Amino acid sequence: MSDQNCFDFRAASSQVTRRSLFQSVSGGLCGAALSQLLGRQGLAATGLLANEKTSEAASVQTTAPSDLKPRLPHHEPRAKSVIHLFMNGGPSQMDLFDPKPMLDAHHGEKYFDKIAGEVENPHAAGALMRSQYKFGQHGQCGMWMSDALPNLSQRVDDIAMIRSMYTTNITHEPAIYIAQSGKMSAGRPTLGSWVTYGLGSECQNLPAYIVLDDPLGLPVNGVENWDAGFLSPMFQGTRFRTNGAPVLNLKPDVERPESVVKDERQLISRLDELHQRQRPGQSILAARIASYELAARMQLSASDALDLSQETQSTLEMYGIGREPTDSYGRRCLMARRLVERGVRFVQLFVNGNLWDHHTGLVSGLKSCCERTDLPIAGLLQDLKQRGLFDSTLIAWGSEFGRLPIAQLSPDKDDRNAGRDHNKNAFSVWMAGAGIRGGTTYGSTDELGLNAVGNRVSVPDWHATMLHLLGLNHEQLFVLDNGLKEKLTGVLEAHVVKGIMK
Repeated sequence: MSDQNCFDFRAASSQVTRRSLFQSVSGGLCGAALSQLLGRQGLAATGLLANEKTSEAASVQTTAPSDLKPRLPHHEPRAKSVIHLFMNGGPSQMDLFDPKPMLDAHHGEKYFDKIAGEVENPHAAGALMRSQYKFGQHGQCGMWMSDALPNLSQRVDDIAMIRSMYTTNITHEPAIYIAQSGKMSAGRPTLGSWVTYGLGSECQNLPAYIVLDDPLGLPVNGVENWDAGFLSPMFQGTRFRTNGAPVLNLKPDVERPESVVKDERQLISRLDELHQRQRPGQSILAARIASYELAARMQLSASDALDLSQETQSTLEMYGIGREPTDSYGRRCLMARRLVERGVRFVQLFVNGNLWDHHTGLVSGLKSCCERTDLPIAGLLQDLKQRGLFDSTLIAWGSEFGRLPIAQLSPDKDDRNAGRDHNKNAFSVWMAGAGIRGGTTYGSTDELGLNAVGNRVSVPDWHATMLHLLGLNHEQLFVLDNGLKEKLTGVLEAHVVKGIMK
């Protein structure tokens, strides 16, 4: 090691302070090692240089990404952006996507004793329950779908259905943590944060990761659904309002001449740069400065991106905007298209509370959920295709788990009001768009829909697949923490689901 790259303790003055010591050391190779010991956020090693044919050790950076500038992927990506439609609550797979004739044949037969350990509320468990929705085959591919989704049924040749998903927890909160961040606890980086951490953003005038939550209320786990965890706060999701101004306090109270605003911003930028240079390694400070700079650039772009008055009447009707019950979700789907059109990397849509959680009143509850979301989602797929965005945008629909094949009885014990309890062993999700082979049905469940049995897909597999389509290798996208590679897919083996890809 040369003298110019290492702090010389022998020549140091006896008056050196603790702060000046750290500032001096931080510039050389010794500082790189010290920074990794002292700073976890923004200074941890990552594997983001996999394009080069080098050893793993040589491909590791000594500093993590600290901005949202676009970064090279690990391999050629199929998708540039993601629209994630999260259906919190647990939609019933055997009432939407996975028909089970055996449930028809054995409707009303007792089955609880065989799955007692898989039932969250055993006191309300009933017998096997058939679906009250009618299934049919649709599209050229002949994909099965229930009549609860008449509009999505017309787009089945665009989507790949995974019927064999499973997870590891039967309760909403931890299961949602798993679906969003790969682990069963709070405080972890979520999927959108990992994506923007790895790739940055093509758009510098809007946040890289935008959340369009339901005006009726937050989903279960609230804002933790788009948390950046131990990554820099720069990579957390930014909530946009779908009614009124997209971001509060974005515009100044008093308009001033453009020349004055320009000079003021330049001065603030220089002061921020000086302040940050004197405080290296402060990821929260860097994120705060970056957020203020982004806010200045957003004053025009954010309002423009979400201005639906620029759309034609036929487009609004395609999403169900202007009528109930589709207006709210339709607006968010159209906003998602406008955002990815402008280069936003990751857009996430939520519904309020546990909307799809039908322990009772399954028939009416499921119908209500589908009526709110079915037409807008079908419109989104159609709109992306006709605008040439479908092949560069990955659309993912899914939830934290599915439902059981037995009835969960209402307090009045009336079968007509029955629902279904949670099922972690089998549920369905679908993907469409960039790199996806439309018209594909992948995996299978047993004859009752209780367990995924054929080509089983775990949540880490699902995460790895999404990252792969974006050009990211799930094994090489990590943060080192005390020698452990912290990844979205965790420490267990994850597989990319090649069977749904072109």
